[in-house]
Amino acid sequence: MSDSPRHGDTIFARASGAGKAGVAVFRLSGPDSHSIIRDLIGKRIKAREAVFAAVRDPATASLIDRGLAILFEGPASFTGEDVAELHLHGSRAVEASLYETLGSLGARPAEAGEFTLRALKNGKLDLAQVEALADLIDAETNQQRMQALGQLDGRLSAAAEGWRHQLLAILAPLEADIDFPDEGGVPAAVAARAGPEIEKLKAALTAFLLDSGRARRIREGVSIAVVGPPNAGKSSLVNALAGADVAIVSDQPGTTRDIVEVRLDLGGVVATVADTAGLREAAGDAIEAEGMARARARAASADIRILVLDPSADVSRETLSALRKGDFLIWSKADLGVTPQDVPVPDGVTGMAVSSRRKDGLNALIAGLTAGVSRETAAGEPALTRARHVRAVEDALAALERAEAHVEIAPELAAEDVRLAARALGAITGAVGVEDVLGEIFSSFCIGK
Repeated sequence: MSDSPRHGDTIFARASGAGKAGVAVFRLSGPDSHSIIRDLIGKRIKAREAVFAAVRDPATASLIDRGLAILFEGPASFTGEDVAELHLHGSRAVEASLYETLGSLGARPAEAGEFTLRALKNGKLDLAQVEALADLIDAETNQQRMQALGQLDGRLSAAAEGWRHQLLAILAPLEADIDFPDEGGVPAAVAARAGPEIEKLKAALTAFLLDSGRARRIREGVSIAVVGPPNAGKSSLVNALAGADVAIVSDQPGTTRDIVEVRLDLGGVVATVADTAGLREAAGDAIEAEGMARARARAASADIRILVLDPSADVSRETLSALRKGDFLIWSKADLGVTPQDVPVPDGVTGMAVSSRRKDGLNALIAGLTAGVSRETAAGEPALTRARHVRAVEDALAALERAEAHVEIAPELAAEDVRLAARALGAITGAVGVEDVLGEIFSSFCIGK
């Protein structure tokens, strides 16, 4: 967003997808949107009625296109302002002619996300709902869609406001002690009332924090790292999972130097599967050494690891030590009929034989990965889906920790800490500090939204 968008202007943009289309939706918002539509179609129409009309340049009477015109009166509109839509043919020529005419009638092109910003400014959405709208537009899987819809319905906003109201209730007895400092027994009574409530809210916020990683994985995706020695069959397995030749397969060791990624939909969750460089004791050159370092780093940070091993090769305990509960040990090249080495599979690790060429065991692996991804994303509702939400709750918890320490000895300090906690939680919905995060949030929006 620009530093000073002109909120009193009438703005316009294409609200549907860019490019050639059978029908495109062009949206206007602002005080002159209805009069501009009247000038374009040459007649008055009622709000919320779709009217078929010829759209003309009022200066020349030349026909731009024919289509539907719809008016929405503020505040009962998406932005809270008077809004108008034209549903016309989605060609570049129609768009260019319409935009030139709209500009001549006093409207200006909208900035990225400006329609949604006006909805925020006019109280139609709060900040958490704005983020949810962006997530819904970007949703690739069913779980992402459902999570975004839940946030858009206000579930996180309601939770954050509920926490704020609890903090206000905690604040009342603390302020009473400040107002009546000489009253006997007041500090003890304040501590008896406020202390347990602070502890209860801390527990609730901590539970939300613990659940936040799962919720963010739904939004951002789960990371799966495919690791193992050179020529073990890692790239072949990644290609089999992707159903396409995305990674180079060769008998020459060290073919994979950098990380190759594919995105899969596993049970409604986006999973990024990374094919990494083969791991061996000595690298052939500096480039392979860098690839191996990146492979180890990706394996360490991944949510799930798939260790691919050639059944005819020796396996060291060090190789198996990188696996964690929920990971997979894959014996590749099952179609060759080689009996895998007898090695102890770590507890919680799933071991199986797979043939990438014949697809033997591939469905079982996909089913296991889907179940594993489901465990990684089994978050409750509402959820903290963004790093900004997590920071707000962490700041609130830190303030409550200080308040708990001060409640018996310095109620005035405890009261200030409770106010700081309320302010931190208010940042989730934009009740406070909204200007600080607008640029970060709206940078991901398209022009027509």
